[in-house]
Amino acid sequence: MTLIDRTGERGIATLTLDSPANRNALSAALVGELRDALADCAADETVRAVVLAHTGSTFCAGADLKAPPDPEAFVGLMREVVALPKPVVARVTGHVRAGGLGLLAACDIAVAGEASSFALTESRLGLAPAVISLTLLPRVDRTAANRYYLTGERFDAAEAARIGLVTVAAENVDKALVPVLDGLRRASPQGLAASKELVTATVLRSFDQYAEDLIARSAALFASDEAREGMTAFLERRDPAWVR
Repeated sequence: MTLIDRTGERGIATLTLDSPANRNALSAALVGELRDALADCAADETVRAVVLAHTGSTFCAGADLKAPPDPEAFVGLMREVVALPKPVVARVTGHVRAGGLGLLAACDIAVAGEASSFALTESRLGLAPAVISLTLLPRVDRTAANRYYLTGERFDAAEAARIGLVTVAAENVDKALVPVLDGLRRASPQGLAASKELVTATVLRSFDQYAEDLIARSAALFASDEAREGMTAFLERRDPAWVR
């Protein structure tokens, strides 16, 4: 079963997360397929830019708690999106949760529709947005990060644009993408790669400096008793023991 569908049109490769049964959760299989697809796009001289899209009502639900990826593999995926010498544009018309926000924030440009919603739910599971901080914190307004990291509240596309998580909140996502993709098609491959290198340099340095520590923190949290209770409660659709 293929979890990533690839199509192309006039230099734009669209990679579609196609695992609606688990809301495009970040399973080991999906992360592996997406990394392979990105590598293929990087090597394909006909590809000017990549659009990351999704099937179903959810862009990405975060880590697949039943078949989670290795933390190093997920960090590798985010880094590859950031370091890809071609722009990556997210097309979001559904919900984004937890680790899905890390994938979204790794993209260079993101357009989200009115039906989209976003939440960092880790604190409610006994976890923290550890490794995804590598892409989120350089992008998101710090005051907003303080609030949404701690509370797990849901917010909409307009708020996501206000805090810097997405580039544009649009009534019509495809219409909003037209000038973006036209601009990318008009740019030279060398110009795109060099320009992206400038705007991602700080983020890539943070991967080099902090990724190992954040992977260790994430692993420790996942192995804790509180996280086991939180994830079990989530899967059983009940409140965890600490909710009063």
